[in-house]
Amino acid sequence: MITRRMALLYSFTVGAVLRGWPASAAPSRAMQALDTDKDGTVDLEEARKAASALFDKLDRDHDGTLDRRELRGRLSAGEITAADPDKDGTLSKDEYLKVVESRFKAADPDNDGTLDEKELRSAAGRSLLRLLQ
Repeated sequence: MITRRMALLYSFTVGAVLRGWPASAAPSRAMQALDTDKDGTVDLEEARKAASALFDKLDRDHDGTLDRRELRGRLSAGEITAADPDKDGTLSKDEYLKVVESRFKAADPDNDGTLDEKELRSAAGRSLLRLLQ
């Protein structure tokens, strides 16, 4: 008798093989959360959507900016300064999303416009994930 669990496992394994994943490799929690179209990769739009949602969550005073305290170590002081062209000591959502785009590009060495599991696990990918989760 085939149980629901067996059917789900079979379905996942077939899907993983079709996506080019090793049959034993389950998508990471990060991939599951970010890959909204379920194609096995994260594109820039999916990353921007996650970053925008996180920005809104971190903006506790609802002033439309994030200061060092609200960023909680996601960016170093130097990175905040570099990403803050108006030098007001905070990042607007547009400034934050520019950092996300820059980190996305750094995590995409093959320049295909998407990040797979391997790219997300790289140092550049982990650096990007700090701005998305």
